[in-house]
Amino acid sequence: MGVPVLELPAYASHMEPVLPDLSVLISGPPIKDPRTLLRNALPIDNKAIREVQRPLEDITDSLKVAGVKALDSVERNVRQASRALSQGKAMILADISESKKADGQELLDKLAVGLEELRVIVEDRNRDAVAPKQKELLQYVGNVEEDMVDAFPYEVPKEYSNMPLLMGRATVDMKVKVKDNPNVEECVFRIVLDGYNAPVTAGNFLDLVERHFYDGMEIQRADGFVVQTGDPEGPAEGFIDPGTEKVRTVPLELSVIGDKSPVYESTLEVGFTSLKQIVSVDLELGRYKAQTRLPFNAFGTMAMAREEFENNSGSSQVFWLLKESELTPSNANILDGRYAVFGYVTENEDYLADLKVGDVIESIQVVSGLDNLINPSYKIAG
Repeated sequence: MGVPVLELPAYASHMEPVLPDLSVLISGPPIKDPRTLLRNALPIDNKAIREVQRPLEDITDSLKVAGVKALDSVERNVRQASRALSQGKAMILADISESKKADGQELLDKLAVGLEELRVIVEDRNRDAVAPKQKELLQYVGNVEEDMVDAFPYEVPKEYSNMPLLMGRATVDMKVKVKDNPNVEECVFRIVLDGYNAPVTAGNFLDLVERHFYDGMEIQRADGFVVQTGDPEGPAEGFIDPGTEKVRTVPLELSVIGDKSPVYESTLEVGFTSLKQIVSVDLELGRYKAQTRLPFNAFGTMAMAREEFENNSGSSQVFWLLKESELTPSNANILDGRYAVFGYVTENEDYLADLKVGDVIESIQVVSGLDNLINPSYKIAG
């Protein structure tokens, strides 16, 4: 199944090199944190909550400053977030859906208390306690933002409306048994699937999870660029739908900043057929500068594998990007607009780099969001 390859050895088999040297295509500082990317990708437009979110996220950079100056910067971040919450609370509450208003109010109260606790932590110069409290507060912010989503923001095209669709978000835990590694025997990766921006792709994956399709399957590629799995035993390179006895495929699905709904079946970016130079350009929709809502910025970005020249050939093979900043530190990553991202690993993502071919996915279990899956084929199959 065609997934990008960077000058890999022969064992990569049917995966053909399709990308140039990414180091010459980088630009600008990206947002690398998967949780931030997920917050920013929510279909909401509330400036007040974003004014609280940003200074809390800036704490990460503040902590990189050496010495006592770091906490001075954090103090400014906390003060800015507290002021934004105080001034914008009414505007934030106004955008929370009526059915979730009480929950939203409770979250904002917890956020206010937590900000005061963080102020005290900084005042006490307890640097080690800052990051855990920051994570807690940003979780509150993210939950408030999710409470602002009242209904699914668009209609999925009719030609895909009968497929398994994730109409919202879901969280799964992937437990992997690691072989031949004395430091890591077993690891659980938490993955957030984003159906707001990839309902067809994320729905397809979650449906396969509920079929236990991936349970017991080995990691099939781990080359320092991506970790990949999902190719079942036998000649087929994807999931065979028992109802049709054919490989079930999904269309290429890309959510673009500024668009109300995803683009289907077409890439956005230029296409490369040489590792050394651009020898052909395929603008398709003529939107090669468009930015996707779910970019390949984070270590552990999860996307659907497909055949190189067939946009709609994705089925069950998925990959996680092992992001090396010196190669691809850009929100204009060459993979953006060419492969469908549908989620991010949000916990233990660093351990993806330890996975090797032959490590076994013991299970993938749904933690939350299964009620957002409609048209599930696993129920039909019993």
